[in-house]
Amino acid sequence: MEDYITIFINGEPFNCNSSMSLKSILIYLNINISSVIIEYNNQIIDQLSFGSLFFVNNDRLEIITIAGGG
Repeated sequence: MEDYITIFINGEPFNCNSSMSLKSILIYLNINISSVIIEYNNQIIDQLSFGSLFFVNNDRLEIITIAGGG
């Protein structure tokens, strides 16, 4: 049986499988992993941890995308 949880991404509820890592969620959302800053429950997460970070109900993510320009 699949285990689903609800987390909050930028304040919006997001239902996902509990086996999805932060990296797999970012890929699913088509977010460029190399140009984001992630805040997880009020802590900035190092990109090296994206593949090993898993969630529980009501965890909170803030995804900040870095836009280049000139």
